[in-house]
Amino acid sequence: MNTLATSKPVKQGMAVRKAARPAWAILGERALEVLIHLCGFSAIIFVLGIFFFVFKEAFPILGNSHFSLSQFLFSEQWYPTSEVNKRYGVLAMIAGTFSVTGLAMLIAVPFGLGTAIYLSEFCGSRVRETLKIVIELLAAIPSVVWGFVGLTVMSRLITKYTGAPVGVNVLNGAIVLALMSVPIIVSIGEDALKAVPDSYREAGLALGATRWQLVWRVLLPAAKNGLLAAVLLGVGRGVGETMAVLMATGHAVHIPHSIFDSVRTLTANIAAELGEAPANSAHYHVLFLIGVLLFLMTFVVNLTADLIVRGIRRK
Repeated sequence: MNTLATSKPVKQGMAVRKAARPAWAILGERALEVLIHLCGFSAIIFVLGIFFFVFKEAFPILGNSHFSLSQFLFSEQWYPTSEVNKRYGVLAMIAGTFSVTGLAMLIAVPFGLGTAIYLSEFCGSRVRETLKIVIELLAAIPSVVWGFVGLTVMSRLITKYTGAPVGVNVLNGAIVLALMSVPIIVSIGEDALKAVPDSYREAGLALGATRWQLVWRVLLPAAKNGLLAAVLLGVGRGVGETMAVLMATGHAVHIPHSIFDSVRTLTANIAAELGEAPANSAHYHVLFLIGVLLFLMTFVVNLTADLIVRGIRRK
């Protein structure tokens, strides 16, 4: 009874305080709530806005009677400036994009995750800080500088030690992309491993696990979602990179049959030709259609990763 009697005056006092608040304070609070909600939805708004802009510029070519979507996707002939027979086939550029990105991830993912594990679990604090500074410096190097490295340094090393006729090829672009993707994978992978509670480590060591058993059996399964995110961001960096790939892969439009063949990627093709394509021409709109294709490719990668993560969580 005493509790009920004392709670009524408290509730009445709170109601009086709410009623006594000035109107400007209530409006300010509501405006702040609306601003927070807008910030939360801003990513969706920006993505939809970018897609709308790119698709709006690409849409006119879809209604062109001389344009074939099947030829665009499954033909490797790219002759946009031909006077007799213009052909817009991007199959060779799709193959070039996947070959360079795939080989780059085969190089970057083991090195990136291995470095993240070393920084998180094995090295001392002084060495960790030094290595993190070096990794951050690698991430800060502009992509055009990486392109110069691939064009002048890596190309000579490849021709010298592999006997390849041309140094600007799939291997050159993959090495450059791997070096650019490793800092992202290391940074996010280390954060994911650091986010694993220390109780997991203590329990594993208490059961007699060695350091490597602790990493393989405990930490990697516990941090798998964050590590997958690190790998996907590395893949996104590889697919979306332009200048370094443009300078390091040779820019030849054909399907590669080995890692020593020169290729052209989708992003490099847009960067090389958009400035020369006449505005509102078929060539101009096709380049924006390539941008839509890149957008859909990244969407499929992210959707696949999301489904994988959800399947892992259910297990």
